[in-house]
Formats: sequence, C-alpha cells, structure tokens
Amino acid sequence: MDRLLFLASLFVAVFAKKTFEQHKVLRINAEDEAQISLLKELSEHAPRLGLDFWMEPVHESLPVDVRVPFHSLQLVRAFLAYNEIEYDVMIENVQDLLDDEGREMAKYRALPKSTDDFVYSAYHNLNAIYSFMDMLVKENSNLVSKIVIGQSYERRPLNVLKFSTGANRPGIWIDTGIHSREWVTQASGIWFAKKIVTDYRRDPVLTDILNNYDIFLEIVTNPDGFAYTHSSDRMWRKTRKPNPGSSCVGVDPNRNWDANFGGPGSSNNPCSQTYHGPSAHSEPEVKAIVDFVKSHGNLKAFVSIHSYSQMLLYPYGYTRTPAKDRPELHKLARKAIHALQSLYNTSYKFGSIITTIYQASGGTIDWTYNQGIKYSYTFELRDTGRYGFILPANQIVPTAEETWLALMAIMEHTKNNPY
Repeated sequence: MDRLLFLASLFVAVFAKKTFEQHKVLRINAEDEAQISLLKELSEHAPRLGLDFWMEPVHESLPVDVRVPFHSLQLVRAFLAYNEIEYDVMIENVQDLLDDEGREMAKYRALPKSTDDFVYSAYHNLNAIYSFMDMLVKENSNLVSKIVIGQSYERRPLNVLKFSTGANRPGIWIDTGIHSREWVTQASGIWFAKKIVTDYRRDPVLTDILNNYDIFLEIVTNPDGFAYTHSSDRMWRKTRKPNPGSSCVGVDPNRNWDANFGGPGSSNNPCSQTYHGPSAHSEPEVKAIVDFVKSHGNLKAFVSIHSYSQMLLYPYGYTRTPAKDRPELHKLARKAIHALQSLYNTSYKFGSIITTIYQASGGTIDWTYNQGIKYSYTFELRDTGRYGFILPANQIVPTAEETWLALMAIMEHTKNNPY
C-alpha cells in the first residue's frame, strides 16, 4: 500500500507540472513608436492569449521578447505579419531547454555534507538552499549568522545571512530571487555567500569592508514563488498570495513598494506579470524587507539582483527627474561595470532605470533610495536573450564571478564614502 501511495504521489507531482511543449520565444524588433504602440496593445491581451512578455514593449531601441504558447502562435504571427513587424525565433521549443535543465539538476539531488562539497555550478531547490545556509552558518559561526526577518504568505521563513565581525556596524544589503523564475540570481547568491566566508581575511579589500560594515544577503527573497517554479511552473514570476475576486494568483514584488505605487510601468490587472498588488507593501515578502530596513536604520547600500538583460541600474524608475546623487551613482555604475567586464568581457549597459530599460513604478531601489540609502542599485544579470530566464547551469559560476567584481566595487566605494 505504501508503495502504491508513493507511486500515486509521484504521478501527481510529475503530471501537475506545467509543460511548455512547442512554446516559442520570439524576439520582436519594432521599428518605430507606432509599432511599439501596437505591441503594447498585444500585451494587454497577454493573459487571455497566454503570452508571457519577458521583455516588455517600451521603445524601439530595445527588443521585445515574448514566450508564445503553441495555441496562440498562429494568431501572433499573423498579427506581426499584418503590421509588418519583424521578429526572430530566439527559443524554438522552451520545453527542450527545461528538459535539459531538469536532467542536469537530477545529477545533484543528494545534499552535500559541507559547503565545500556543494555544487555551485548547478541549480538547486529551496530545501537545498536552506540546507546550504545552515551549513554555512555552522561552519563559520564566528562570521555568519542566520536571521529570520518574517514569513512568506505560505509561511516559509524569510532567511537572511548576516556577515558580521562586530556590533553596531552600518550595513550593506544584497538580495537575489525576488522574481522567482530568475534562477541564476539565487544560484549567484549562494556563490556570493561562500565567496564572502572564503575571502574574509584573505582578500584585504573584503576584509576591510567586513571590519567596518555588516553584509546582509537574502538569497531567496520570494520563497513561495521559487518553490512553485520547481513544483509546478518554471516560468512563475510573482508571489503566491491569492488575489480576492480573481482566479489569478500573485503580485509582482518589484512593483509593490511605496515608490509612486500604482503608477505607470505597473498593472492593476491581477493576471498581469507586473500586477502591483492591492496596496503598497501588501506582500509579506516585501513588508519584511521594509520593516528590516526601517528597524536597522543604517543601511548604506542596497543591491537587488535580477535577470536578464545585462544591465546595472540606479534610481529612478518611476520618474525622469534625476536622482540628486545621479552623477556619483552613474560614475560608480561605470566603475562597477568595467570591473565586471574585465573578467569575461561581458558587456553591460548602465544608467537610471527609466532611461536605460523602462518606466516602472513601485520598484525596490526607488523606495530604498527615497529612504536615504544612497547606493541603491539593481543588477540584471546574464544573458541578453538567447536563453533568457533559462540560462544554462554552466553559466552560473561565470555569472557570479563577474558580478562579484561589480559588487566589490560598489561595496568598497560605500565603505570609502561614508555619508
């Protein structure tokens, strides 16, 4: 009987998972503002058609990436042809990439006994990441502790690693995985954590930073969404909190902050990928960070890490009015990106959110900057669209290594320029 129950549960787990057979990712290249307007009209029908815009239509200088399910492919192609809008197929079959990803992950299901044995070049599920955190703390209790800043909607702990060498220090915050499907970010966060404990007392620059500042690292900022990407829908972006009056679940946690909340660049449609939620800080995952920032009161840098498109961004996203510290933020972004590029020659764009990528209201770093955290930045990691959110695991470590150089530039500048 036990074996039958096990097989039944395995059957449900396998067949409940959403598949993406014959889903294609199109890269659409608009020629002018008129074509962008047409694509915006198409995006308004995304929930009904099952379209998933990986890169939203904003202006003609940026491509538009959209995952199109098979049942909508003919309609979308007809729409583009009728309006003479050019496109390329970036991913021929999304499920093929996910199958490759799954086979690679299956090689590393056994939990290691130490962080030295952890496979940093593979993607891991939530339990494995939580286990890694506990091992790291146990192995480095003089440097690392785990604090729980709240609970997710589904009552998972919101774990933050605190790297500290003394009391009453100013802080630097780093978070990864606020959008759950951006797996290279959580994987990079794991690598960063190990890098910090490895390099402390070996790297004089990092040692100096940690002798003066605490570093707070939240590796899985959206644990409900992340767990759901493993169990049910690899392409899930949002939180998992139900929306009253709608069958659509979840809020975009990077549109839920009290920074022009509900303004342009966010959606009031609960079925949209950029749904801002019923009110600012309505999501417990966001509110926990808000409460932590306010209670700490002395964070000097705040870095939120996303993927993809290879950009380093600073405030603002909701207004074209330059941040008062724009010259310094821009200069530091340039320095960080040069450091990043020095390793593998990976090219990044940089600038304010609204001028570099798109207008977005209710974003994380706009709120933190308005709270007085001058060095507020958002990364968009690899790649530029060939794989998008399904970046192969063999790019995890190179991505983390190069990003670390940029993070070090930001952290060192923060230490050397107190305010």
